[in-house]
Amino acid sequence: MLTDIFAYRYLTSNIWQTFSEVEKRLLNQLFGVVRDAIPYYDSNGKSIETNKVKWKALHDRLSRELGVDELSSRYYSLTNKNHLGQSVPVSGFFSWDYACEKFVKSEFSLELNNPDRFMKERISFIELAMRMRYEDLGVIYEDLGVINANLPKALVEAKMRDSKSLRKTYPINSTADRLKAWNQTLNDTYSFQVEEINERFRRANVRLTLHNGFIQVSTDELIEKSIAEPFWNIVSDPLWQNIDIDIKEALDRRDSNHKDPALFAAKALESAIKIVSDQRNLTSGNEKGASNYIDNLVSKHNGRYIDTWEADILKDYFRKVRNTLGHGPGSEPMPTLSIPQTDWAIETAMSWIRTLVRRL
Repeated sequence: MLTDIFAYRYLTSNIWQTFSEVEKRLLNQLFGVVRDAIPYYDSNGKSIETNKVKWKALHDRLSRELGVDELSSRYYSLTNKNHLGQSVPVSGFFSWDYACEKFVKSEFSLELNNPDRFMKERISFIELAMRMRYEDLGVIYEDLGVINANLPKALVEAKMRDSKSLRKTYPINSTADRLKAWNQTLNDTYSFQVEEINERFRRANVRLTLHNGFIQVSTDELIEKSIAEPFWNIVSDPLWQNIDIDIKEALDRRDSNHKDPALFAAKALESAIKIVSDQRNLTSGNEKGASNYIDNLVSKHNGRYIDTWEADILKDYFRKVRNTLGHGPGSEPMPTLSIPQTDWAIETAMSWIRTLVRRL
């Protein structure tokens, strides 16, 4: 099973030139957030079996992608004195979280390690762990039977239990309300943990951000605050899953200097237009492409979800960006966008998606 990791996506992008106390401190801090997000032990010091399985999965997935048997050796063998003062052999295996910790916090040696590769491999662990927690909360995958996706069904069952209860149930202590509060606490806690990770990146002067389970390069702090953060919050809903995937692909291709990142941004925008048309019951089934779906949104008969001038801008985006890159040029030169043009195409798509979704 292939696992998408940060180190592979940014293999050709040089992010770290050196490894200093700043990077060492950053890894320590980020691992602390992961340990809070997926605790290995309960308050009594007993391992949490469900989380123990998750830590093993994290270890195994990253090990496979890095092409190693173990992130850090788990087996230990030593000699201890018993109560009679005799030397006796002791052996066993360290816990999965300990092996992961030893890997993330391992000593850096300039003779043995490349700073960029060293950091990317360890940031990959942080990303995988936070993505696992993100998926646990069910923000994307509704069919996993996880926390957010199960909430509506759980609330119905809780209300039924309350209605059959012999003791008086008040809103403040009803099972349904407690379940809602618990669910909100889980989501808020995860949001705070993501904010902490992104703040740790900023303080370490690393242009990275964590959004919806993936760590990506952030090129502009103003764009990140005004466009990216609101965008990622919106598309975290399962309805917009394909948009989330295509924008991440566009950003990864841009940051890795791969071909046609703007094409994936255009795909994401087209998906958003189609979904909005479907959600507003405007889709007839006879549409041939993005232009027809835009006509659905601008139609006066349909209540003008967008104005005519907005429709003109959207259609022009697809003509100039998607159509130019998406069709074979024949004998003409291969069309390409410059780096600033690519940034504009991706940021424009994100901005349009955000405003279209907000109007629903």
